[in-house]
Amino acid sequence: MSQKLLLDATALHLILNRLACQLIENHDSFENTALIGLQPRGSYLLKRLEQLLTQEYKIKNLQTGLLDITFYRDDFRRNDEPLKANSTEIDFLVENKKVVIVDDVLYTGRSIRAALTALQSFGRPQSIELLTLIDRRFSRHLPIQPDYNGRQVDAINNQKVKVMWQENTGEDAVYLLKNDNA
Repeated sequence: MSQKLLLDATALHLILNRLACQLIENHDSFENTALIGLQPRGSYLLKRLEQLLTQEYKIKNLQTGLLDITFYRDDFRRNDEPLKANSTEIDFLVENKKVVIVDDVLYTGRSIRAALTALQSFGRPQSIELLTLIDRRFSRHLPIQPDYNGRQVDAINNQKVKVMWQENTGEDAVYLLKNDNA
């Protein structure tokens, strides 16, 4: 398996700041907005954005949550081993709020479809937007596109995008992995 560096720590930091600024442009004070990260990988991106928005850009009262979509996926019964769910941590209703779903990589769109279904348990949002760090453009199974996008990557099926976060791997980087045997 070979790997190619797509984003180093500096590029990742710049993209995170750009995404935070785009959110501020569209949501101003975030008075009626909630950011919801998809468990597990979207949670790291959400925490970084939350840190930037509250510490660097002084956004007050930012509502954030984490959503587990494990049992809402259309493929969860296709694994040989039982799946382990992550926790959902949303302590507010999304009724009439502007919701921004946050995930690290948009690939087929199936995770986002599952998130839309799972989100209904918390009310009916006024609107829903999608923020992704990486958009794998050519792999979509569903007509889902991000409203906020860090970077588009043209990866084919034998390639995988791997997002590394300092908090869990000790490195901030994004790699394109290629299976050399495929």
